[in-house]
Amino acid sequence: MRAGYVYILTNKPMGVLYIGVTDDLAKRVEQHRSGAVSSFSKQYNCHRLVWFAEFENIHDARSFERQMKKWNRSWKVARIVEMNPEWQDLADEL
Repeated sequence: MRAGYVYILTNKPMGVLYIGVTDDLAKRVEQHRSGAVSSFSKQYNCHRLVWFAEFENIHDARSFERQMKKWNRSWKVARIVEMNPEWQDLADEL
């Protein structure tokens, strides 16, 4: 079984947050940037990858994504700042 990823995209530091799940993070980020997926990320121009976590399988990733979407914004921001205090685009590291 393939690994899974939960990720957060934003339009700018401290901006709109989009949470997603995928089994191919680099491909999914490119899809968001090209406008091929998610009308929400397209509408709000969320193309900057600021946080992600890898899971052993896609099922665990989906479960964590569902939990994370219920979190309040400050918890999500804290996760981002913990990994990426400058809110840099992490897609170049993929």
